[in-house]
This record gives sequence, C-alpha cells and structure tokens, in this order.
Amino acid sequence: MIKIGETLPDGVLSEFIAVETEGCSLGPNKFHVADLVKGKKIVIFGLPGAFTPTCSAKHVPGYRDHVAEFKAKGVDEIWCVSVNDAFVMGAWATDQQTEGKVRMFGDGSAIWTKALGLEMDASAFGMGIRMQRCSMLVDNGVIKTLNLEVAGKFEVSDAGTMLAQV
Repeated sequence: MIKIGETLPDGVLSEFIAVETEGCSLGPNKFHVADLVKGKKIVIFGLPGAFTPTCSAKHVPGYRDHVAEFKAKGVDEIWCVSVNDAFVMGAWATDQQTEGKVRMFGDGSAIWTKALGLEMDASAFGMGIRMQRCSMLVDNGVIKTLNLEVAGKFEVSDAGTMLAQV
C-alpha cells in the first residue's frame, strides 16, 4: 500500500471529455498519472463507486462545493477516482455538476487502484473490486497526506478534513 512520502505509481486513468479541445477528443480520453501530476499540487479522493449513496450525497459534493477554498490554499486540481469506466464517470460528472471543478477519472479495470494497494473486494455487494474510500494530497507526484477510511465509514476522507490538512 502507498505511504506518505512515496511517489504515486504511474498508471492510466480515463476521463470523459464533453467538449472537444486541442489534444482532447470528445468521449473517453486516457491520461498518464505521472504526466498529470508534474509540478502540480493535487487533491485526490477515491471512492467505491459512481452513483452510490455516500459518494453521491457527501463525498463528491464536499469537494465540488469547496473548490475555491482549495484553490486559495494552492491546490491546482481536485480529482475523484473510482473503479468505473469513463462513460459512467462522465454521466456522474454531469449529475454532480463537477465540470471545471473536480476531474472525474475512471480506473475501469482497477489497475491503478491495485498499484496503489487501495483495492477492496465488494463482490458481496455485487460490485467486484473497488477502490477504498480515501483522500490524499499529492505535490509534484509525492504523497504528502493520506487518509484511509475504515470499510463502511466516511470520517477522514471528506473535504473538510483535507482542507484542514492542505
């Protein structure tokens, strides 16, 4: 499992792009984590699944609603990562109104999640392998803060806790 002071492992995450720009076509686009984190301070929060109750009602809205406060503290980007495909993450981004606020990345096959050591088996709930609920502050690829939730809890990976740590 990743630890504070370590460099994030590289991996590929997918993001659904709703508006075509130079270098990003409409639909799912793949990005290398190592390229995205260079020279940036990023808050990443991981969660078990798009459209699930706690994730939709508390986790995403907390970060979405406090973007200005994170930016004021020098955070360049906020990422939400889940073991879902880019299409689902794009639909969830629309539902949660995160455009321009929180980047919604899919790790559809849990490859990056496993590289982080943050996978959990939610097969008993019909969800397969998922990401543990967590949050982290990453500065130029190095993990500065890491908050891991106990299964079924939402106490330390919320936006308020992370804001106090930035």
